[in-house]
Amino acid sequence: MRILFLGDIVGEPGMRAVKDNLPRVREEEGIDFAFANGENANHGYGLTAVQAEDLLRAGLDGITGGNHIWQSKDLYPLLESDGRILRPHNYPDHLPGTGVRIFRREGFPKVAVINIIGRTFMPPIDCPFAAIETIVDGLPADVPAAIVDFHAEATGEKIAMGYFLEGKVSAVVGTHTHVQTNDAKVLPGGTGYLTDLGMCGARDSCLGMKPEIILDRYLTGLPRQLEAASGEGILQGAIFDIDDSSGKAVAMTAFQQEHRAQAVLQPTTSRGEK
Repeated sequence: MRILFLGDIVGEPGMRAVKDNLPRVREEEGIDFAFANGENANHGYGLTAVQAEDLLRAGLDGITGGNHIWQSKDLYPLLESDGRILRPHNYPDHLPGTGVRIFRREGFPKVAVINIIGRTFMPPIDCPFAAIETIVDGLPADVPAAIVDFHAEATGEKIAMGYFLEGKVSAVVGTHTHVQTNDAKVLPGGTGYLTDLGMCGARDSCLGMKPEIILDRYLTGLPRQLEAASGEGILQGAIFDIDDSSGKAVAMTAFQQEHRAQAVLQPTTSRGEK
């Protein structure tokens, strides 16, 4: 099967690029499952319930999160009720939602998606390595494929996670930094890997945000609230092919595409299960 995983969706340009182009990309690339990190969709901070529903209607099978997933409290009920929306699993158990879901579609093997967050240069959190080990060991035997979104800042921590999970999961993809890296590969153990998927956001921006605000912060040292940039968007992520029976990745490539005109194809849907 062929899976598309898009990087952090940032602001309206990212929302528009995904909604306008995802149905066409799924058709052109022969995508069986499509996922994206949505934690920056709401003007660069968080994800609202309405935005989550819009992205799912556009053709995403599931949405992962990160440190900003808690920004919009109206999303909390959906984190509890909708199996397609995840938050990092190594946050405390009493918080809404979970970071582990199993997705299924008729004619395809089950696919587990795991959302985890890093600790290096990030807010204090439970160890992602200990958390992911427990999750992977507990996956049902009839789930051959598992994809990990590791939402982390440090490239070294992400690379370490890739090797920690080599041969244990189908793919490890990094999110959070919004800069697509040039290291897409399949590790010897059959795990697809990319340090960072990049972003779906304004093409002419600084990590999806207005460059002038970030420049002012660097030049003055004074705090300023960041704002999502406007303009034409881009889609960035990765496409990987997974063997249906073994769950091993057989190919892994970075994906990037400019925002095109409104797509006319009807999106496909799937349902998630715990």
